[in-house]
Amino acid sequence: MTHLIIAYLGGALTILSPCILPILPFVFARAGQPFVRSTLPMLLGIAATFALVATLAAVGGSWAIHANEYGRLAALLLLAIFGASMLSPHVAAMITQPIVDFGNRLLTASGRTNVAPTAASSLILGIATGLLWAPCAGPILGLVLTGAALQGVNLQTTLLLTAYASGAATSLAVAVVVGGRVFAGMKRSLRVTERIRQALGTAVLFGVAVIALGLDSGLLAGLSYASTTSLEQAVLDRLHTDQTTSGVPSEFASNGTMAASADTSGPFRSDLSIEGPAPSLSGAVEWLNSPPLDINQLRGKVVLVDFWTYSCINCIRTLPYVRAWAEKYEDQGLVVIGVHAPEFAFEKNLDNVRKAVRDFQIDYPVAVDNDYRIWRAFENSYWPAHYLIDAKGQVRYHHFGEGNYYQTERAIQDLLREAGGEMAASSTVTPDAKGAEAGPDLKNIRSGETYLGYKRATNFTSRETLRADAPREYSVEEPSLNEWGLSGTWTIGAEQATLDQPEGGIAYRFSARDLHLVLGPGASGKPVRFRVTIDGKAPGADHGADVDADGYGTVAATRLYQLVRQSGDVEGRTFNIRFIDSGVEAYAFTFG
Repeated sequence: MTHLIIAYLGGALTILSPCILPILPFVFARAGQPFVRSTLPMLLGIAATFALVATLAAVGGSWAIHANEYGRLAALLLLAIFGASMLSPHVAAMITQPIVDFGNRLLTASGRTNVAPTAASSLILGIATGLLWAPCAGPILGLVLTGAALQGVNLQTTLLLTAYASGAATSLAVAVVVGGRVFAGMKRSLRVTERIRQALGTAVLFGVAVIALGLDSGLLAGLSYASTTSLEQAVLDRLHTDQTTSGVPSEFASNGTMAASADTSGPFRSDLSIEGPAPSLSGAVEWLNSPPLDINQLRGKVVLVDFWTYSCINCIRTLPYVRAWAEKYEDQGLVVIGVHAPEFAFEKNLDNVRKAVRDFQIDYPVAVDNDYRIWRAFENSYWPAHYLIDAKGQVRYHHFGEGNYYQTERAIQDLLREAGGEMAASSTVTPDAKGAEAGPDLKNIRSGETYLGYKRATNFTSRETLRADAPREYSVEEPSLNEWGLSGTWTIGAEQATLDQPEGGIAYRFSARDLHLVLGPGASGKPVRFRVTIDGKAPGADHGADVDADGYGTVAATRLYQLVRQSGDVEGRTFNIRFIDSGVEAYAFTFG
């Protein structure tokens, strides 16, 4: 129920986002019409269609995207006819002559003088509008869509998306009611009913043009990043006070949620109430560093379960602490188990996971949870997530996201003592984390996680509109803050953008100390050379761990690459990466 409430409130907040602007003309065309026969059916059509399309997009393949594109074209045509019918009954009659009955319904829907609108016509217009509506993927919608991708088609997915769309419909209904009263007052005082209807018709046609030209995902997307994110995050924090998330939550705790707590001396008692029996650890496709472990055979031990995935920057920044705990408390009876639950398809590759385990120097057992069976058993929704299980096999503590390291380690110590360990109070670990593993500069992060695959892409600012699953030549000028664009010939897939010809690039205007980009060499596995510039110059002292001072580096494996670490004051910078070779796959930007 909590998730449904969160999804509903997230949808309601979209009325404050610029992403709602393109469809407002279609909705305000209902203002002044009977609510039950006109506005309500249209809003129901919007909500139901969006929930259906978003479900298919979240769990389907490219066929769902192509089907939606055809639906969008039909919707644009229908709404263009609707807008024209509002401009003039003569124009409407001419346009709709070949399909008189349908045309008459459109006339009725447009609110022609002395003609009452019908529920059927309004529902049709709502369905068309729902096909065009693409709300900004802020924290709440990102949470819903990523959960849908992980859990597959089920009733919960559709209910959450329906709740989100219903929240948006509710706020739009309020706007329409208020707008209707304003229009009614204008009609009484100015006696310009026909002019108001024509103005609305013009606005509808303008909205159709904006969407048809791709400006809704171009110019408007650039305004959307910070508009409602803070409000949505406040909703998440208020309703999930025991969970921490931040940013666009594909990695459900993006860009760090809490700074590491300062170590203190003196007694500490964690809140270690019993949360329930420990779920099963069965279902992993493979175990690394260990034979398969069973929760029952671990009785008598304290177990830390760490859900992670190897390209998640938030997970990477927690690994120094998890490694340190595994080493420090192994002799005291602590068993650390990493559960690798992939976000991207490439993270399901066992060779990639094995290499990541070696590269991160992970010696404790790792369960490769490619089918998300352990993830679902724990009812988990976050990367990273830590669960502590006591010696009796009961979950006693959990924490989602980065940070809270002091409290987590004190909870480990308390459970070890409770299990009979003779362990004196000791200070908590302070690992010497370097490179991408170093903690984030939370005070200066103004950029959020950004995906390059069309499934979750936002703020795309190339001159050309994004084309799914087909090669296209792109070009980009200077992006605004938190906008990105491609140059060269790319094929944009659901999860990643693939460079088809050499000398292609990516530009991003960001503001953060660190910039990371998840990259891979593609199916061929051939290394891809690249060069990074910042504000058109070699990075120098601001280079990341995976490039040199001149900005040169090589993509040799699919993983997260740290490309920028600003050494001085953090400020807005324009990042460019040019790939000398073709074949690179680019997945997502993260910041720290």
